[in-house]
Amino acid sequence: MNKPKLRVTWFDANREPQCPPNPAYPKGVDIDLRLPSRKPVASCSTDLPYPAKRCGAFIVECLRCGMRVALTTAGRPDDPRSVIVPCKLRDMPPLEALTIDDDEHNPGAVH
Repeated sequence: MNKPKLRVTWFDANREPQCPPNPAYPKGVDIDLRLPSRKPVASCSTDLPYPAKRCGAFIVECLRCGMRVALTTAGRPDDPRSVIVPCKLRDMPPLEALTIDDDEHNPGAVH
């Protein structure tokens, strides 16, 4: 049996959502953190516990390369339900540079 590559930990913020869910995503959001120019890059994926209990965050960590990401939750239908995490490469830009602020690449964003 293969060892899991990704460890998922959920941190509970102990509060309920204050905004309604995004009706465009009634069955959750599949998050792909690979940049469009790097889609062929090695990556791992996993399903997430869906929906989360309430507001909080999933910390997803690759046990092979050390890449770590956080995904926020609200305990609503538009929570993330899966994630693709790219492998951490030496030439990869810092995580702050990977923030994507457009609806095509961040479908769960509320503007």
